[in-house]
Amino acid sequence: MHIVVNIERCTGCGQCIDSCPFTAIVMQEGKAFINEYCQFCKACMNICPEGAIIEIMEEGDIQKADISDYKGVWVFAEQRDGMVAPVAYELLGAGRRLADELKAELSAVLFGSNEDQAKELIKWGADKVYHCKDSIFEKFNDEPYSQLLTNLVKTHKPEIVLAGATPIGRSFIPRVAARVRTGLTADCTALEIDRDSGNLLQIRPAFGGNIMATILCPNHRPQIATVRPRVMKRGEYNADRKGEIIPVSADNIACRTKVLETIKEVSECMVNLQEADVIVAGGRGLGKPDGFKMLEELAEVLGGAVGASRAAVDEGWIPYSHQVGQTGKTVCPKIYIACGISGAVQHLVGMQSSDIIIAINKNPEAPIFNVATYGIIGDVYEVVPLLIKKLKEVKQ
Repeated sequence: MHIVVNIERCTGCGQCIDSCPFTAIVMQEGKAFINEYCQFCKACMNICPEGAIIEIMEEGDIQKADISDYKGVWVFAEQRDGMVAPVAYELLGAGRRLADELKAELSAVLFGSNEDQAKELIKWGADKVYHCKDSIFEKFNDEPYSQLLTNLVKTHKPEIVLAGATPIGRSFIPRVAARVRTGLTADCTALEIDRDSGNLLQIRPAFGGNIMATILCPNHRPQIATVRPRVMKRGEYNADRKGEIIPVSADNIACRTKVLETIKEVSECMVNLQEADVIVAGGRGLGKPDGFKMLEELAEVLGGAVGASRAAVDEGWIPYSHQVGQTGKTVCPKIYIACGISGAVQHLVGMQSSDIIIAINKNPEAPIFNVATYGIIGDVYEVVPLLIKKLKEVKQ
């Protein structure tokens, strides 16, 4: 796309110069001229009284697509060692809700696993499963994954495609978006349908988590988004649910590379926050590293794990492996106890989908209370020891 001035129409009034926020318009021989500083904001087009400023298509520009043929919601169900990853079931829960709003079908796409796993996807809410069990998909490789998913998208034209913002999803989904010439929103934390337009509202943190941005892809299809694991709730499991499993062939998929071996990194840290049912997390409000010893005692009584805000990790009070939030882990425990955490949006992104949130903070205006199920206004060094004492009494 290129914005130019029709010299024959331009009267040299100069109104476009005043309207340009980038000083990209200058006068040359009494006519307006748009230079290389133009950022395509189109403010000048709206202000020109003669309609002399126009946009023209260049070779290679993406034309507005015909989106009327695109129907349905797809979820890419990634698998590891033949087993469907938990994030796929979370996406099916979100996809089912979106599909119901659009009155459309929900489909899953599964590569490299057996038919039993495909049946499980139907029981978790999928109407159809596009299943390819070719051995080329046993070990993840960007090339065949992106080729086959691209082919399926071009053939069946889904309106929405969702995938997990996991190492696998982040690796090959951008390739698919580029090949089908559409947009991609990464690391979404919420998905909604705009009731007026039917577009997918893709919501994610932006500018370091200081704002929540809502991103749309109104002119191209499919609308593709990756979603952080543990942000969405799983849908309902129905063992009697029936659906259609559609076999997919990989005969025409060519691959120039081969994965010889996959090595799993073994960490000395035994913290697995994403699987914990109870998390006791601390923030800067603890005031000192010794506060985490108290939280560890509470977590031990509850059979849970210890988490932390970024502020506490940055202070060096606890290792990064415990960090919850936008730049840490996204968690969804049954109980999340936030001790001395103010509730910055970066932290809320990582824990606000917890079933029960208990906030302990002496500042009654702390944002954490806006998402808390139960709030305790008080000093953590007074409240937490009392909780530990009472819990130990109950267990005796």
